[in-house]
Amino acid sequence: MTAELSGKVALITGASRGIGYGIAEALLARGDRVCITGRGEDALKEAVETLGSDRVIYVAGKAHDEAHQATAVERTMEAFGRVDFLINNAGTNPVFGPMAELDLNVARKVFETNVVSALGFAQQTWKAWQKDNGGAIVNIASVAGVSASPFIGAYGMSKAAMVNLTFQLAHEFAPTVRVNSIAPAVVKTKFAQALYEGREAEAAAAYPMGRLGVPEDIGGAAAFLTSEQSDWITGQTLVVDGGMSLNAGVA
Repeated sequence: MTAELSGKVALITGASRGIGYGIAEALLARGDRVCITGRGEDALKEAVETLGSDRVIYVAGKAHDEAHQATAVERTMEAFGRVDFLINNAGTNPVFGPMAELDLNVARKVFETNVVSALGFAQQTWKAWQKDNGGAIVNIASVAGVSASPFIGAYGMSKAAMVNLTFQLAHEFAPTVRVNSIAPAVVKTKFAQALYEGREAEAAAAYPMGRLGVPEDIGGAAAFLTSEQSDWITGQTLVVDGGMSLNAGVA
């Protein structure tokens, strides 16, 4: 399918690389046009050049910055005239350790970036296009948000909040906009590198599918949840974990 046949537009946060980039590839492949965001302008420029500048724009900025949120939506509307899909992928996990020693200022930063920013982007896309025209929102959560996650507790708490944010928005935005979330296990990205670097075979052994995830796995899930094939699905969390949750006791 080509861009002319699709006519749909997506805004994807945190998409210069990793999962966000994989989602951009999937939506472009079916003919959507895309705006990607992220902190690093150079990385975003490179991503646009690779993805195809005829159908992709970028807006650099920090996800938790309300001015950036507004600008990203405004530029998407200016460039493409609509914003059908919002993919809230931007996230951070700057701390590794027990909850008893968690710096509360770090916890606030994690929630600001991972949760509050997602709400801000949802508010902006709702007002700019989706309220009157419909669409879909996909929040990238994590398996860390649906079970205990030793040493990444702040991240897990924020992703649990993302799941609940999905419930709230799905209820409030229905029937105009569908809102779902995806909860990946470990996906091979720079963001998750510390969880498998130097021990990938050992890490993958915990997965019945025999491998870690790749960004394309999440891209396919996001493409489904923003497609007509999922028109009667809202308020759900799709776990994409290679079967890891089948293994009792495996975090």
